Amino acid sequence: YHRRVKESAFITTRITLNDLFLFVTAQTLSEHRDLNAHFDKQQHVVFDSVHLGVAVDVPGGLMVPVIKNAQALSLEEIARASAAAIGKCRNGDIKLTELEGGTFTVSNLGSMGIEHFTPILNYPEAAILGVGGISPRPYRAETGIEYIDCVNLSLTINHQVIDGAMGARFLRTFAENVANIDLLLAK
Repeated sequence: YHRRVKESAFITTRITLNDLFLFVTAQTLSEHRDLNAHFDKQQHVVFDSVHLGVAVDVPGGLMVPVIKNAQALSLEEIARASAAAIGKCRNGDIKLTELEGGTFTVSNLGSMGIEHFTPILNYPEAAILGVGGISPRPYRAETGIEYIDCVNLSLTINHQVIDGAMGARFLRTFAENVANIDLLLAK
């Protein structure tokens, strides 16, 4: 799908794989609201709006700018917001208010050649999604063994408020949404 998006005459914004994952995450969180939450050791607060944190590698560390109301944005809007936030972080122009209020974070190390990793929760958020590299995996087809590109995902959750089954349901829906991205974009 990413290849088709890049070649589309209708999409004028540069769309990265990370933008696709951010878009799918925001849409998936709308279906799994319990993960779009904070837990501050006393209270579990679930949010309607997805304020999506994007982990950004900068000299000397990590910054997490927030895309506000990501669930209401189109793929192109998320791509523009993500590119702007990443640029501001790397140029040192980001404002403190643009780093606050995240309800869920996505950390993508796939472009760095990392296949699997365990992301650390961004307190007080209740969950974080780690996106690893894309690699070919064998599967059994009618004509024999074929290969399909697969992405490695890792979900870290705060087990005080989210159990493993809830996390698994989120990941299953996320995978279904990626596989059916055309339907998700048509909403």
